[in-house]
Amino acid sequence: MKLNDIPYKRPVFESYESEFKNKLNQLKESSSFQIFATHFEEIYKKRDQFFTNYELAYIRFTQDTSNDFYQKEVNYFDKISPKHEHLIHQFYETLLQCPYKKEIEQKWGKHILDLAASSLKKFSSDIIQDLQTENNLITQYTKIKGSAAIEYEGEKFNLAGMGKFLIDKSRTVRKKAFQAKWNFFSKQKNQLDDLFDQMVKLRHEMALKMGCENFVELGYRRVGSAGRLDYDKKMVSKFREQVVQEIVPITQKLREKQKQRLAYSKLEAYDLEYHYPSGNPKPKTNPEETLRLAKKMYEELSPETGTFFNYLLEHQLLDVFNRKGKADAGYCWSISNYKHPFIFANFNGTEGDIHVLTHEAGHAFQYFKSRDYNIIEYREPTSEAAEVHAMSMEFLTYPWMEYFFKEDTEKYFYSHITKSLLFIPYGCAIDHFQHIIYENPNYTPQQRADVWKEMEQLYLPDRNMEAHPYLQNGRWWQCILHIYEIPFYCIDYVLAQFCALQFWKKSMKDKTSTWNDYAMLCKAGGTKPFLQLIKNANITSPFDEGIIKNIASQTLQYLDEFDDSKF
Repeated sequence: MKLNDIPYKRPVFESYESEFKNKLNQLKESSSFQIFATHFEEIYKKRDQFFTNYELAYIRFTQDTSNDFYQKEVNYFDKISPKHEHLIHQFYETLLQCPYKKEIEQKWGKHILDLAASSLKKFSSDIIQDLQTENNLITQYTKIKGSAAIEYEGEKFNLAGMGKFLIDKSRTVRKKAFQAKWNFFSKQKNQLDDLFDQMVKLRHEMALKMGCENFVELGYRRVGSAGRLDYDKKMVSKFREQVVQEIVPITQKLREKQKQRLAYSKLEAYDLEYHYPSGNPKPKTNPEETLRLAKKMYEELSPETGTFFNYLLEHQLLDVFNRKGKADAGYCWSISNYKHPFIFANFNGTEGDIHVLTHEAGHAFQYFKSRDYNIIEYREPTSEAAEVHAMSMEFLTYPWMEYFFKEDTEKYFYSHITKSLLFIPYGCAIDHFQHIIYENPNYTPQQRADVWKEMEQLYLPDRNMEAHPYLQNGRWWQCILHIYEIPFYCIDYVLAQFCALQFWKKSMKDKTSTWNDYAMLCKAGGTKPFLQLIKNANITSPFDEGIIKNIASQTLQYLDEFDDSKF
């Protein structure tokens, strides 16, 4: 069924809850594993139906944030989702208390029991009302960004629509667009400060109710479907320290080369995303042509990616054209009952169009490969593993970038690798910022802004924020969706980047074996924790001693082979 034809029906939660609890009682009273397995799978079918309607409501709201009907539906799910999580909590308790754990391991693997045990640590019925409030605050943030109608040159643009002006060849245009964008955020300052203040204090209270010292511990439990199973904050802290030692000096060199190419005495904040005097690489195709060539690319990459991308097109599972009212986001989600992956983006004529398309296609391809698992938790891995699929797809499609960039293909390669390195300290700054904020929940909004300035000095010393008083004050972070919506997620992108860079290096030596490793990783879905998944795909853990230095050195060597002055 095509996406637009899928019927949406608001679940009557009281009825759903009654049916779920009835099934749960049958599960508990099963006299044999065969009967247990039947009820087990019936519960998963019920969960799929619930998630399908939630997914449809969210997708259709983000497609048009001014749609009152779906805004109300999202608000409804904001209220009932924590109650649904309570039902899942009871289901996990039943699994861990049942007499059939050995049989469960044999039939579905031990990992579902590990996931259940981990999930029990992130939820309690005591925090249902808090979760409802948190969901509402997150929806408010989405609404604020989606409502942007920034006046520029006599027209109104949403945040994505402003993107092309922010990388315009004219420094005057970039500055003017930059000022317009941050004037919008500046006008929302009090609301954004207040929203985040409420979120921090609310999350801290939830952490205390869950027996945690602060939200950092609870946040680690909540990231992804079941938290972080095979690494902790000490490992992440050591990882960030290595990034400061090995990557920050490289990014400073890259910024210096950028400044020299542009012949500027210094880089202003509105110059950061503009890298070449001839202009950033951008697709030579319009949005419709981009999709047509993406179809050709995926058909040539492998038979399975060809089948996958044609499936997306046939079922209208790509919404990538920018329009008024769309949420300022790029994501991949699923529609559970139909086993559909769905890609959402806002093409704006920049190289980001190809980046978001290949990135989200990596997520979607992974789901497509593992969508037939009956166990929902196995269809998608935890977030850092999921980002490996997405970021690696960006690199594995390199041989086809000429379709989109033509004579600017080499410039695109140089730009993409450069931005991959520049992102690493940025992602670490976001992660470190959140650790400090949640360890100090009573900080004032200005103290939080001061912490962000400290993070910029440590991880992003090449940044100059004099171009706008809002940024001088330390509030760049307020445009970052993940800080508000998904705490502690951004480090997952950084960890995944080191895995993706390994896939890229391997693919230049042996495309076939690299693709086979990648496809196997996608097929594995969420059947194992992060470090085991990447080990099975012949990728070295980003936590291993020396790996950051090694990858940084190899990547910089690749960039040094380019004569970037010709760009």
